[in-house]
Order: sequence, then structure tokens, then C-alpha cells
Amino acid sequence: MTEPTSIIALPAAPLHALEIWREPAKVAARVQKAIGFALPAMNRSAGNAATTLLRFEPTVWLVEGDTSVLADTLGDDAALTAIGGGIVRFRIAGPGWRELLMEGGVFDTSAAAFPVGATAATVIDHVGVRLYAESDEACIAYVPSSFAESLHHFWEEALPLIGA
Repeated sequence: MTEPTSIIALPAAPLHALEIWREPAKVAARVQKAIGFALPAMNRSAGNAATTLLRFEPTVWLVEGDTSVLADTLGDDAALTAIGGGIVRFRIAGPGWRELLMEGGVFDTSAAAFPVGATAATVIDHVGVRLYAESDEACIAYVPSSFAESLHHFWEEALPLIGA
């Protein structure tokens, strides 16, 4: 039997915004040397066991996990800002996660449009959210703390409507 779609608020995690405003190629090279992988392209993710980077904007990445090696590599060309207190992470998993995220949303979450490893910034039920296709079976939604409870309720109410 297939498990039903679930919506789980994840424990708090270290989250930072990495913003590059000058010398992007030089900063990217320093970051790659420090963390061992390149900054991901627009709407993509990259990571290792300690750190995941998610790119949602042209010059901004969400960094989840260990940032200790990043701070010293940025110089005056970029900044790393802690934002974890303002974000709730939800794992939406199961056979209906893609359909659930389209309920009240304006984003195509089909596997062709939103493959594993992809990221997106969108609006769901009037709330700005960031999405990360973690696997074929699950997505992580980054939701502003002030809207987390109401959006979680919206999703729970929508589950029976999509048949998940």
C-alpha cells in the first residue's frame, strides 16, 4: 500500500541567505574552493553531507546547514545572513505532494517542470514560499514563520480534495 501524502513541520535548522553583490565570479570560485562544489545555477540546488545551497534569485542563495567555512570566503563582496528564525520548513511527501502544492498555487510542479533538485519561488494561498524538490517522493517548502500555521492548515484541508 502506498503511504498517504504527509505534511510535516521539520525541526529548526541553520538557514542563511547568501547574497553576492560584487565580483560574483571571484566569490563563486572562493565558495567552491571552500565547500567543494559550485554555487548552483538559477532554480537548482547543490550540496554535500554538511551544506545544501538552493538558488531562488539571481544573486541570492538559501544555505541550509554548516556555514562555518563560508563566512571567511566572502570578503566585502557578499554577505551571509542568518534567517532561520523567520522560516518554517515543511516536508511534503507521498504520492500527492505535487498536486497539493498546485492547490491554491500558481506553479507547475509536474516532474517535467520541477524535477528532483529543482528550486522555485512561488505563491501558494497568497503566501510567498520557496520550494525544493528533494526527491521524487518529497518536497521541502520554506514558509515565513508568520504564515506557517495558516498554510499548514490550508494544506491539511486540501489533502482530501486532491484525493491524496
